[in-house]
Amino acid sequence: MCGICGIYNYNKTNPVKENVLRAMCGVMSHRGPDGEGVYLNYPLTGGGMGVGLGHRRLAIIDLSTGEQPMYNEDKSIAIVFNGEIYNFQELRPQLESLGHKFRSNSDTEAIVHAYEQYGEDCVDHLRGMFAFAIWDNNNTRMFIARDRVGKKPLYYANVNGSLIFASEIKALLKYPGIGHEINKEAIHYYLNYQYVPGPKTVYNSVFRLMPAHCMSVDKNGNLRTREYWDIDFREKTKLSFNDTCTQLREVLKEATRLRMISDVPLGAFLSGGHDSSIIVGLMSELASKPVKTFSIGFEEEEFSELGYAKIVAQHFKTDHQEFIVKPQFVEILPKLVWHYDQPYADSSALPSYYVANMTRKNVTVALNGDGGDESFGGYLRYKAMKGSLYAGLPFKLLGRKNTLRLAEMLPHTETAGNIKMFRYMYRLVSALAEPPQRRNVYWHSYFDNTAKDKIYSVDMRNDMKGIDSFEYLEKIFENAKAGNVMDRTFYTDIKAYLPECLLIKMDIASMANSLETRSPFLDHVVMEYAAGLPDNWKIRGFRTKHILKETFKSFLPKEIINRPKQGFGIPLGKWFRNQLKGYIQEILLDPKTVSRGYFNRQGLEILLKEHMEAKRDHGYRLWALLMLELWHREVYEKL
Repeated sequence: MCGICGIYNYNKTNPVKENVLRAMCGVMSHRGPDGEGVYLNYPLTGGGMGVGLGHRRLAIIDLSTGEQPMYNEDKSIAIVFNGEIYNFQELRPQLESLGHKFRSNSDTEAIVHAYEQYGEDCVDHLRGMFAFAIWDNNNTRMFIARDRVGKKPLYYANVNGSLIFASEIKALLKYPGIGHEINKEAIHYYLNYQYVPGPKTVYNSVFRLMPAHCMSVDKNGNLRTREYWDIDFREKTKLSFNDTCTQLREVLKEATRLRMISDVPLGAFLSGGHDSSIIVGLMSELASKPVKTFSIGFEEEEFSELGYAKIVAQHFKTDHQEFIVKPQFVEILPKLVWHYDQPYADSSALPSYYVANMTRKNVTVALNGDGGDESFGGYLRYKAMKGSLYAGLPFKLLGRKNTLRLAEMLPHTETAGNIKMFRYMYRLVSALAEPPQRRNVYWHSYFDNTAKDKIYSVDMRNDMKGIDSFEYLEKIFENAKAGNVMDRTFYTDIKAYLPECLLIKMDIASMANSLETRSPFLDHVVMEYAAGLPDNWKIRGFRTKHILKETFKSFLPKEIINRPKQGFGIPLGKWFRNQLKGYIQEILLDPKTVSRGYFNRQGLEILLKEHMEAKRDHGYRLWALLMLELWHREVYEKL
């Protein structure tokens, strides 16, 4: 796990400056504290080099000879690589039989020789998580690729005849030719989804290479991008349910085994949910000594899963540690915002950072349960979608306006009892008059279009007029390689919410602490297997993850199999009304915040007032606004 960067001046006039390349590497030192390497090549007519590659290393495999950049036999090919290739031990003998000579035991070298052998199709032979760049000196070409699901990030800019790329935007912006103009449309999308959807970023001149995509740039500046993989839900298994359960267990166990290959200490995140519990159990079967497990929790019991995590830890006899997150975390927010580079509002970024920090004090690699919900149907909104297929017709006849009026009649205040349940009910009912593709967007949204209009300034409202941010998710849903609404819903999360929100969160939280995380559920073999399962094997009636629970029902404690789904959120609503009340009001009503030009003060005041008086729970919306303002203060203003 590392940080990579590079510059290709295909205009043949501007030589790469090593000090700029070193600065790009240096700002990512947290990604690779174990070493730095650079590569310069492509002599220019007027002097200097036209290509530079940079690398920061976190040593995991082949500690002694795995330094990067790495080369082929005659050094005509150079690579910088971030990630892990889990099938490199299988690839190596195949490539050696074809005449390739290895000088290390590194998975990085397997990519080099796979590129020599298969060209750009090398990505089809790789099983793992990766972002890499290859300079091909023979063909005067830069080739860049990201893994299928999007575990490892890569950003780029194409300015003034130069392609510049890096694992993080902050490294990219060390290149002096890249502009810093804010993309206001990205803010518009961010308020909907809590993240900026790719390929856009918050900067007009910076883009994200999308998951399962590769890019090549030749000496004439011809830039070509293509998608090399997509998940397909249309072909279903012909096996029986019982035979599938047996096979599924083995497929997931193999993915876990591959991710336990490491030359450094290894452990696991344990939330006490189904997915992380399954991975810890499989690790315990495969390991020769107790697995080190790490959990995070809160004093507020309705948000804490520590009790469940402890049950699993005792069941599998792990070496277990816990950490409690308290609302005295304000001092960490500037650091967190700096690491994320862009506005990012998933509040679970905070506990994710803390659990990564605690874990890194004990191990260098940690496995987790990411991806299980998307592939096997774990979210509450999946149950809502399935139920709405039958219950939605009366609301369509009722119409959107009347449906919203009905939703408004539901209790909203904390005095009404379980505020969390009523918030879910409001979100459910308010979207029932919509078609499935738009219903799905409403259940993802922080601010819908109406809510944004209430807080937008006149200028922002005019600038965003005619830009429907809902279309981003709707188009993915409509173009899904899937035959029914439920599979389209799973597909949409795999293509959007998973890589754009969850995997960014885990990459940043872990790499900020120089920790590598691995996700067996995100093995593309596991995901393709899950895509071939009928949707009613995943959501049976209103039981989520039916086939996964049946597969492991005799493996996990009954308390875990039968427990309800609980998100990895934090008690924002309560904290903003109590310990953090003064803080959130001071930040959001600061004249500096309003002066950005996005919002009107009266709209912000109403939002805060409704929340403080418990008329509405706006906790997650307030968090999104807070993260946006802190991004301006801690990142943008310091560029």
